[in-house]
Amino acid sequence: MKYIIMLTIVLCLAGADFLTGIIKAYGKRDLSSAKMRTGGLNKLCELIVMAVTCGLEIGIDLLGRYYHAAELAGISGAVAAGLVFTYIVLMELISILENYGEISPDAVWVRSLIQKLRRMERKEDDSQNEKGN
Repeated sequence: MKYIIMLTIVLCLAGADFLTGIIKAYGKRDLSSAKMRTGGLNKLCELIVMAVTCGLEIGIDLLGRYYHAAELAGISGAVAAGLVFTYIVLMELISILENYGEISPDAVWVRSLIQKLRRMERKEDDSQNEKGN
């Protein structure tokens, strides 16, 4: 049941992001079938990744029972699924907020939040690039 709930949440958030993206593009007169196709394929890939992660958790749990390490396997599977789920949920929420911030002129707090997140992302990218060189 928890897998159905996780997939439903991801599906709803992906749908909301896709719809707010269409609304944003329509409002800016920038509606493009290529962008919609890319966005739709991206959302489909997110659902596939979440489904594979749920399957991985089930598989790890079954494998743990086979090797008499059910507790350890249950924890590792739950951590993997939880991390992927959390990442996708946060990514979708941020994207929905970005779309809302561009649609609504009154959403100053959203634009401010998104700018802070982008600055943090740039700093993280810069520090990773420095480590790689």
